[in-house]
Amino acid sequence: MNSGYLTIDGRIVPFEKGQTIIEASTRAGIYIPHLCHNPDFEPHGSCKVCTVNVNGRNCSACTMPAVDGQNILSQTEALNSLRHTIIQMLFVEGNHFCPGCEKTGSCDLQALGYYLNMTDLHFEPMFPHREVDASHPDILLDRDRCILCGLCVRASKEIDLKDAFGLSGRGLKSYLSINSESGLLRDTDISIEDRAVHVCPVGALLVKRKAYEIPIGKRLYDADPISWVRLRSELDSEEGCVDDG
Repeated sequence: MNSGYLTIDGRIVPFEKGQTIIEASTRAGIYIPHLCHNPDFEPHGSCKVCTVNVNGRNCSACTMPAVDGQNILSQTEALNSLRHTIIQMLFVEGNHFCPGCEKTGSCDLQALGYYLNMTDLHFEPMFPHREVDASHPDILLDRDRCILCGLCVRASKEIDLKDAFGLSGRGLKSYLSINSESGLLRDTDISIEDRAVHVCPVGALLVKRKAYEIPIGKRLYDADPISWVRLRSELDSEEGCVDDG
């Protein structure tokens, strides 16, 4: 049973008790750009791409509870400019060379760049040199591409029940750590069937010997923009349906 109504960009949207703003918007078929949000895991609120304006204050749509009477703005010039800047910063803080990346065409960061009409980096690239972990026989970790969304951390802990990953350090020195005595993937019990391996929105975690199996033109975002793909995927995950009202 619906427990209330809120408004998103002038559209009245029903919500159920316990839903967040992004869950209510997804159920109504309204796309709010995001990176770290996944309906299968507890909200994290790390990327800030889903920032919306709620009754005059900015907040993360993935963590903010839906409340009756909220007036929410999402698709404004100011908010999309903020998202645009966040994506630019993520690109320059890592090493994201799309044409040569195995994840190109299926990468959420790349797809959001297209969605937000990002045509240049704006900021000076940092070209960091981070450790690549190729120790596991089946899984590669390329930290140069990691955006610290925490999805693999949550997937490993909440779904795989292995707690293979963690986030360590602070600020620009933050990195994805491995919870093993050696700090290497080979010394964890992670396997290619684990959800953590496949939840990465970029090309940081990859299954070895699978690169470029899907040809250009048939990759995740080749036919449709991220707005449509993510809505379909997350509606399926939540077993919801789009409200055409």
